[in-house]
Formats: sequence, C-alpha cells, structure tokens
Amino acid sequence: MVELPDGEGVPALGQGTWNIGDDAANRAAEIDALRYGIDLGLTLIDTAEMYGDGRAETVVGEAIAGRRDGVFIVSKVLPNNASKRGTLAACEASLRRLKTDRIDLYLLHWRGSVPFAETLEAFVALRRAGKIRHYGVSNLDLSDLQEWWHGAGGAATATNQLLYNLTRRGIEWDLLPWLREKKIPLMAYSPLEQARLLRNSALKDFAKNHGMTPAQVALAWLLENKDVMVIPKSGDRARVRENAAAREIRLTAAQRAELDRLFAPPQGPRSLEML
Repeated sequence: MVELPDGEGVPALGQGTWNIGDDAANRAAEIDALRYGIDLGLTLIDTAEMYGDGRAETVVGEAIAGRRDGVFIVSKVLPNNASKRGTLAACEASLRRLKTDRIDLYLLHWRGSVPFAETLEAFVALRRAGKIRHYGVSNLDLSDLQEWWHGAGGAATATNQLLYNLTRRGIEWDLLPWLREKKIPLMAYSPLEQARLLRNSALKDFAKNHGMTPAQVALAWLLENKDVMVIPKSGDRARVRENAAAREIRLTAAQRAELDRLFAPPQGPRSLEML
C-alpha cells in the first residue's frame, strides 16, 4: 500500500488502461483482464478521457460494474478542457462513461495554456460536491509543480503521475526528492516502457539469472519505493497474473546495485520525459 497525503492507503500496484478500448475485438478480453486484476487485489485502475476518446473509461465502467466500492478509480482531464467550466463538464462526462457517482483521484493530464488557478478552482469545487475525492497532476516538471503547489488548493495535491521506469530515471535528480519532501507519492506510468523493457537484453539476462521475468524485475524495482504507485497496462490474464506476482519479490541490496549498473541513475538534471 501507498499512503496518500491525507493518510488514505491505496494499492501500490494497480492497472493502467492506455490503449485499452481501441479495438472492439479485444473488448471482452480487456474487461476480463481488468476484473481478474481486481480479483488479485490490483484495485487501483488508472484511465483518462483522452484514452480512446473516452473508450477506455467505458471499458473500465463495464469492468467495475457491481464492485465499484472495491476499486480506486483515477482519471484525467485534458489540458484543453482544463478551464473551470471545461473541467466541470469533462468530469461529468467521465463519470457518465465510468457509470459512477465519483472519481477517487482526478488529475490534470499535462500542462496546457489554461492557468492552473482555473483548474484548481474546479478541482476544489468538484471535491466539495463529492464528484471527486482527491486531485493531483500528471506530467508536471519541478518548476510547473511548484507553481501548481503554491496556487490556492495546490497543497492538497495527492500525486504527480510521471513516466518512471528503469530506463527513465531523470526525475530522481530533483523532482522525486521534492515530491518526497512534500510527502506527495508518485504514480509511475509506463513502468515497462510500453513493453520495450521486456525485450531489453540486459534486463532479460538479469531476470533469467535471478529466477524472475523481466516484467517482474521492472515492477519489483519500482515497488521497492514505499511512496510509488505503479500502473502497468495489460489486456491479458496471464500478464496480469505475472504482474501481480511482482508484489512478492524483494530485491536484495546486491540485486539493486546490479540494476543501478545496468540502468544508471541520473548524474545531473534532465528535462522531464513524457510518452
């Protein structure tokens, strides 16, 4: 579990939905995989209005039917919808697609041209109305996050969802330490680098030598951090089961040092990476 700033605990390992819902032929399998993940305790489900123009939210809505109280739903508003009025309307549309009366964590997907103050005002109003329970951001670098934080309501930020995996460690230089100073947990998206890490020869060799799969190594490495939520996407039962097993892995100090040699941490500041 990872503790949000208000003390609520949420699962450290959840399920992502980027590209889910894009192919109608896969819909039944994707719904089944999400439900299976919930059965395994992967009850944090991340989605967004952008994913498939809302189709991913619709798939999630079907997957959680009859078990809404047992899941923690994350969704996001697009920057071009992030004015006060636009955010309120976007949230209502997401609620309809998700077939629920509230979103547990609502994020600004990335920074656009709308002033942060407008989005924050909408988030505060939505939380007061019970439409959302927590709010936060995604893809904000340190300077943007600091600006957001100092806005009215910004200090209630529950997470920054960022690209973070063994090959994308730039945030460790300054952004991740700042989040930890403010006790804001990180939500790591694309933890498997859109499956590219599964084909990485160095990771494949490491995994084979230590009796794990590449996916399990990559996820276990992230889950070593008590303030990091991880949201791998899968539309396949076997992959979901493989991902869930990463929760049982505890990397040794020697294994972590070996991974640092294979996938070096940053030696200086880097621009924020996004996918």
